[in-house]
Amino acid sequence: MESFPILSLVTFLPLVGVLFILAARGTEEQVARNARWGALWTSLATFVISLLLWINFDPTTADFQFVEKVEWLPAFDIAYHMGVDGISLLFVILSTFLTPVCVLASWTAVPTRVKEYMIAFLVLETFMIGTFVALDFLLFYIFFEAVLIPMFIIIGVWGGPRRVYSAFKFFLYTLAGSVLLLAALLALYFEAGTTDIPTLMAFDVPAGMQTWLWLAFFASFAVKMPMWPVHTWLPDAHVEAPTAGSVILAGVLLKMGGYGFLRFSLPILPLASEQFVPLIYTLSVIAIIYTSLVALAQEDMKKLIAYSSVAHMGFVTIGIFTGTQQGIDGAIFQMLSHGIISAALFLCVGVVYDREHSREIAHYGGLVERMPMFAFVFMVFMLGSVGLPGTSGFVGEFLVLLGAFQDNTWVALFAATGVILGAAYMLYLYRRVIFGKLEKEYLKTIMDLEPREIAIFAPLVALVLWMGIWPDPFLRVFDASVSNLLVNYQSALYSVEPLNLAGR
Repeated sequence: MESFPILSLVTFLPLVGVLFILAARGTEEQVARNARWGALWTSLATFVISLLLWINFDPTTADFQFVEKVEWLPAFDIAYHMGVDGISLLFVILSTFLTPVCVLASWTAVPTRVKEYMIAFLVLETFMIGTFVALDFLLFYIFFEAVLIPMFIIIGVWGGPRRVYSAFKFFLYTLAGSVLLLAALLALYFEAGTTDIPTLMAFDVPAGMQTWLWLAFFASFAVKMPMWPVHTWLPDAHVEAPTAGSVILAGVLLKMGGYGFLRFSLPILPLASEQFVPLIYTLSVIAIIYTSLVALAQEDMKKLIAYSSVAHMGFVTIGIFTGTQQGIDGAIFQMLSHGIISAALFLCVGVVYDREHSREIAHYGGLVERMPMFAFVFMVFMLGSVGLPGTSGFVGEFLVLLGAFQDNTWVALFAATGVILGAAYMLYLYRRVIFGKLEKEYLKTIMDLEPREIAIFAPLVALVLWMGIWPDPFLRVFDASVSNLLVNYQSALYSVEPLNLAGR
C-alpha cells in the first residue's frame, strides 16, 4: 500500500468523473441524468478508496503516511509532496463522505445546468482533498485557494436572489486573507530555502519574524474559519447558497482554517502562537457569546444555523490554542462533529425548503403531525448541535472545555455560557418549526421524508450517535499526531525561556 500512489488516486479520481460528464451527449434530460449518476458513482468510489486510508493507517506513529514525493520545480526545491497524518486523515474522509451526500441532496433540487453543477462539485472535491494531503506549502496554497473558484460558481450561479453579492463577498473576504498567506509563504521560503512542510516544521524560524508571519497566517485562517469579526460573509453565503453548497461550506471549508492553525501556526511559529493566545481567547469568547445571541434573533433558519457555526468554531479556536492534549483533541473532534451536524442541519432545512420554498421559521409549525420521521431526524441533529451527551457534539465541547479549564478557568466559564445559549436558540428553532398545532392550511398536505432523503440522513444520524457513544476510534487516529505536535510546541517554548531569563 505504501508504494501505491493512493493519495493521488483519491485526490484526482473526481476529475475522471468530470471527464465522463463532459463526454456525455444526448438530450438535455439524458445529459442531466448521466451527470447525476456519473457524479454519484465517482464520489462513492472516491469515498470507498479513502476508507482504505483509514483501514491501513497506523495510529501509533505521528509520522506522515502514504507519502508521495516527486520533484516538481527542482531549481526552487519545490516538490509534488503528499502525505497524511492523524490530524489530516479524518478531514480527507469527511470531504469524500460529504460529496456523495451533496450529489444526492441535489438530485431534484437543481433542475437547471445539472451538468455544470455536478462538474463544479467534483472539481471542488479534488481541491478539498488536495488541501488536506499537500505536504508542500506551494501545493497546499494552490489547493487552498482553488477551493474558492468552484464554491464561488456554485453560490453565484445556483444560489438565491442575492447570490451574486454573496458570492463576491465570500470570494473577496477569503482572497484578502490569502494574499497575506502568500506573502508569509514567500518570506518563509526565502528564510528556510524550501517549501517542504515537514522540513519547515523542524526549522527554527527567528523569533522576530514569527510575529509577522503568524499575523499573516492568522488573517487567512481566521477568515476561513470564520472568526469574529471577519465572519460576516458566512451568513450571507449560507443563505444564498443552494443546500448542497451550504453543506460543503459548513462541513469542510470552515475546517480549513482550523487545519491551517494546527498544521502551520502551532508547529512552525510556536513562539508567536503562545504570544497571541490572549487575542485568540478574546475573539473566540466574543464569537461564542455574541453570535449565539445574534442566532437567537434570527427569523431565517439558514441564517440561524450559520451563526451557530461561528459560535461552534469559537470552541475550536479555543481548543487549538490551549496547548493541551484534551483541548486540541477536542478541537479536532469538534471540527469533525460540526462538519457532520451542521451539514445535516442544512440538509434538514433543504428538505422543507424543497417542499415549501421558504426558510422563514414563522412559515412552519406543527410539522411533527405530518412529518414524524423528519421531526426525529431533525431532533437528533439539533441535540447534537446543543452538545447533548450521547451525541458527537458533546465529546468535542467537553474536551475543549476540559483543556480550556486547565489553561484559563475564565475562558472555560465564558465558553460554557455559549453551550447554554446554543441550547436556547436550537430548542427555540425546533419548537417553532416542529411543535405546536398544525394550523397553516398549506402545511396539511406536506409529505414526510422520501426514500432518497432517508438514504441521505441514515448514515449521518448513525455517525452522530457513533461518535457520541464510542468516540475512541476517531480519537485514536489523531492522538499520536497531537502528542507529537505538543511535545515539539512545548520544547520550542522551553528552549526560549532560559534565554529570556538570561536577558533579564
